[in-house]
Amino acid sequence: MKQILSGERIAVEKIPAQICSLLNEERFAGKIKPGMKIAITAGSRGIANIALITKTLVEFVKSKGATPLIVAAMGSHGGAIAEGQRKILSNFGITEETMGCSIMANMDVVKIGVNDEGAAVFMAKDAALADGIIVSCRIKPHTCFRGPYESGIMKMLAIGLGKQIGADTCHQAGFQNMAKNVPLYGRAVLKNAPILLAVAVLENAFDETAKIVALERDEIERKEPALLEEAKALLPRIFVPKCDVLICDTIGKNFSGSGMDANITGTFVTPYCSGGLKSQRVAVLDLSRESHHNATGCGMAHATTRRFFDKMDFEMTYPNVITSTVIENVRIPMVLKNDREAIQVCIKTCTDLDPRGIRIVRIANSAEVEHIQLSEVYYDEVKESSKLVIESDPEEMPFDHQGNLMDLG
Repeated sequence: MKQILSGERIAVEKIPAQICSLLNEERFAGKIKPGMKIAITAGSRGIANIALITKTLVEFVKSKGATPLIVAAMGSHGGAIAEGQRKILSNFGITEETMGCSIMANMDVVKIGVNDEGAAVFMAKDAALADGIIVSCRIKPHTCFRGPYESGIMKMLAIGLGKQIGADTCHQAGFQNMAKNVPLYGRAVLKNAPILLAVAVLENAFDETAKIVALERDEIERKEPALLEEAKALLPRIFVPKCDVLICDTIGKNFSGSGMDANITGTFVTPYCSGGLKSQRVAVLDLSRESHHNATGCGMAHATTRRFFDKMDFEMTYPNVITSTVIENVRIPMVLKNDREAIQVCIKTCTDLDPRGIRIVRIANSAEVEHIQLSEVYYDEVKESSKLVIESDPEEMPFDHQGNLMDLG
């Protein structure tokens, strides 16, 4: 099947000009003075064009006579160590050589104040000591909680810039309180840290840059909720409401902070979110190379493969979920010899099946759902759909001699 998804986007070659056009407005440009040291955040998610966006911000700061430095702002990711965070940025193309400025990835933090409830608020030391901070991030629905601020600017302030210690502090009350704590801690950062402005992107259903916005420090708290609603409207989805078995070829941190975007797959590991596809069983077959052996997301699966398990590094996986408190997302599913057996186990353990046949949805990953596979029972149901286009007749699932599925599509 081909799913008809929103493709609104900004051409890659036009991104630098659009960012510069926004920041050349006096209300932004006037905040950066010659001689200032300006910290620019860079996070760990698979943000489209992140290297280009970061490089554009670096060059803009230089054009104003200031000195830019990039601060790894990703909470506890990368194993909660400097080397891991620097490696993540390097894989995105963000290095000192490509960016032309220093990259600060150490985990040192300083206390910058307290929030409205009197709790200590921490920030990456390198950012706190700068003369100004430009927050660069993506606004997107979170996979573990709902609120007016989810993944975005306020979360970057509260958790990303907090490094492991700040992220841990914000997460301690659990995701049932995250809708309160993200703005609670974010507001304290806005009050006590030298935040100048934020540059945030929204992405379309193909994880391409769809919109770029610039916000002054005093606009962030007021305007971000509306941008989150825009981001939700752009989110891809699977245009069948439910299935018996969801097969996801690959998960990884490059597809979602949770390994697999539950907003699409419906595989939430907390009770504070809902939506997406409804399924009885989930088979996860492989772990992406870009995830650096971080198997966060395996807890969403009921069955996986020996191939996946052998790629999992517990030391790279556990720090992130310990900090977030959502250890359910790394529970080990059943580990089977190959794809065929993992899928068979999921089918065998389903109940109340449609007598016409098993309902299976197969996706490459949660970030690429334009082309999906549906089992034969859906064939007649989707013929008239305006959101789904049939691309082939039903055929046998192709397994290789090792019992593993051939490439999707």
